[in-house]
Amino acid sequence: MICSECNQRPATLHFSKSINGTKTEFHLCEQCAAENGELFMINGSSGLSINSLLANLLNIEPSFQQIKQNPYKKEEVLQCSECSMTFPQFIKIGRFGCPNCYEIFKEQLRPVLKRLHGGNMEHKGKVPERIGGHILIKKDIEKLKEELKDLINQEEFEKAAEIRDQIRHKEKQLSTLSQGGE
Repeated sequence: MICSECNQRPATLHFSKSINGTKTEFHLCEQCAAENGELFMINGSSGLSINSLLANLLNIEPSFQQIKQNPYKKEEVLQCSECSMTFPQFIKIGRFGCPNCYEIFKEQLRPVLKRLHGGNMEHKGKVPERIGGHILIKKDIEKLKEELKDLINQEEFEKAAEIRDQIRHKEKQLSTLSQGGE
C-alpha cells in the first residue's frame, strides 16, 4: 500500500480515526509520519507500544481527569502498598508495578476496561461445542436476557416478545438436555 500523504513511498503506519461515527483511515510512510509527528505521536514518542497506547487511552478518559474542588485541601493519592506505585504513575508508564496494583486500582480501571471490551466486565471464555451443550445454551439464554432487558428499556415490546419466546424455547431445550442426560 502506498502512503496516502506523499503517494510515493510504501505505507508502514496504518491507523483509523473515528470522530462522530465518521471513520477515516490513514496509511503513511515513515517520513510523512515523522513530518506530521505532532499528529501521530503518542506521549511524545514516535514508537507505538502497547504501554504508550494504554497510557494515552487512560489520559483521554474523562473519569481520570483530576478536578480539584478545594485548592487548599491536599488530595489523597491512592498508592499500592507493595510497590508504592500511584495511579498517575501508572497512567504515565502504562503498566503496573506488581500484581497487587490491579486490586488497589480496580475502581479506576473499570471504565477503561469496560470501554476496551465493548461493555463487558467479566471474562466469558469459549466452550468446546462437543461437550458444552448445557453451557452453550445457558450462555445463549444469558445473552437473550440482556437483549430483552435492553429492548424493554427502549420500549420495543414487539421485539422483546420475540426474544422472550426465544428464551422460553432455549429453556425447554435445556430442560430436555438435562432430562436426556447429555
